[in-house]
Amino acid sequence: MSIKPYVAIALLAFALPASAGVTANVDRNVVEQNESFLLEIVVEGNLTAEPDVSPLEEDFVVGQSSQMSNTRIVNGQISRSMTWAYTLMARRPGELEIPAIRVGNETSEALTISVREPVDAPPGEADVFVTAELDSTETWVHAQVLYKIKIYRAVPWRQPALREPELEGAEALVEFPSEETTYDAILGGKAYDVIEKTIAIFPQESGEIRISPTRFEARIIANGRITGRKVFESEAHTITVRPIPAPPADHPDAAWLPARDLEVTESWSREPRRLVAGEPISRTVSVSVLGQLETQIPVLDIAEPDGINLYPDQPELSRSFETGGIRGQRTDNYAMIAVGDGDVTLPQLDVPWFNTATESWEVASLPARQLTILPVPGSAEAVTDLPAAEPPAVVNATDVAVVSSPFWQQISLGLFALWILTLGAWWWSLRPQARVADAPVPEPVHKRQARSLRAARKAALADDAAGLRAALLDWGRLEWPDSAPRSLGELTRRLEPPLADQLRALSRSSYGPDAPHWDGEAIAKSLRSFAVRKPASRAGSRDVLPPLMPTR
Repeated sequence: MSIKPYVAIALLAFALPASAGVTANVDRNVVEQNESFLLEIVVEGNLTAEPDVSPLEEDFVVGQSSQMSNTRIVNGQISRSMTWAYTLMARRPGELEIPAIRVGNETSEALTISVREPVDAPPGEADVFVTAELDSTETWVHAQVLYKIKIYRAVPWRQPALREPELEGAEALVEFPSEETTYDAILGGKAYDVIEKTIAIFPQESGEIRISPTRFEARIIANGRITGRKVFESEAHTITVRPIPAPPADHPDAAWLPARDLEVTESWSREPRRLVAGEPISRTVSVSVLGQLETQIPVLDIAEPDGINLYPDQPELSRSFETGGIRGQRTDNYAMIAVGDGDVTLPQLDVPWFNTATESWEVASLPARQLTILPVPGSAEAVTDLPAAEPPAVVNATDVAVVSSPFWQQISLGLFALWILTLGAWWWSLRPQARVADAPVPEPVHKRQARSLRAARKAALADDAAGLRAALLDWGRLEWPDSAPRSLGELTRRLEPPLADQLRALSRSSYGPDAPHWDGEAIAKSLRSFAVRKPASRAGSRDVLPPLMPTR
């Protein structure tokens, strides 16, 4: 029995592993030269090669790295991915390119990151200080202003508390678009941990908004002693809010929509050029606005053309956060049914908006579209379009005898019976069948490891040595299921500095009163990004890069 070529190709496609895809992304694409950021390389599939990050060294200092595997099981289908994370710091300011990273035979796409000039040195010899900055001190009503708070620290602290600023003057709406981000910075030769928080401010009326200083309070650990509670403040700021300008002359009824960028797109449930009267089709129109809330996007003025009935659905509103702030999105779905045949024109859709970067009105548009509506099959219009029927052919007596032959009647009956059986089998296959309950999907290993590391960081910050040891050993049993470490010392020998050095201090702290004290803050920081020591056979395969930040 031979196998047809296309069947063989299909079988081969199922037998081969899925091709790997490599993607690269950064946690921030606007940084200062003295600030670190995180580059993640994600490989989908069974590719086991390590990324070649040597092209990064021309423009970036490559610091600590870590890796994490992820396995997903969905409906019995197993998919795997591997993520490598690298801490980078730019060598120079400007628009720098993160080149394509090669992993085996696959490569990622290049990325562009904006590196600004480094900030000034810290005030005096401050070990802790707070800064606040606005991306714009002058704006318009309803336009977004980003207020960024940065807390720098070079020493451990206890009981930190951030007091967000107060706004006075013109009324404003405040949104918190993202979680806090953490990274490293070097100021005046001193290494700092930085906590950054972004607040989005939307003025609701013209005038002036006064922002009070941001206050940060904490107890500082210096020379082995904990000080009393200290207060650190940023500078105050003021925002000037302009009134709403007049609409453009060609769109006098335009709704006020200030933004940094706007895109309008459409999609259809199927190709809309040739439709049949009475058959529905769905059209989806999306408006994506950077620097604006999704609730501020106005209702689209979509005209109903002659010959088509529109049935709008409830709009879908969503938002996301990126470097430029909040991106609001409004998605409208319309069911369209043509009530007659012929040509119908959907008019051009215009969305006027005010560009806060260029301080001018702009219009985003969807071009007009020509639709051809066909008549309903079997209608009088459809019949008139058919070619004229040919006169019936003359049938002689011999042909009639052949058709009425008993043999051919039996063949016809057999084919009819086979057709009936086919319909019955098709109906039987459509009957609802009892579903077998899916077996519970085990929790992925990486999620259990993440939970153990969170417990370890929490115990480290609480100076809970026993809890820290237990959480780390739980993580070790998941990392090396075939040869799990049985003690903290054995686990330490499998890790790279600085975490390995800090865990050795933890082990020695239980030897007696003269043993050195272990630093829970430093361990909690190192647990965010650490490396596993390679086996001895591979230790000399490549040079180990020095850590980006020196151990304090």
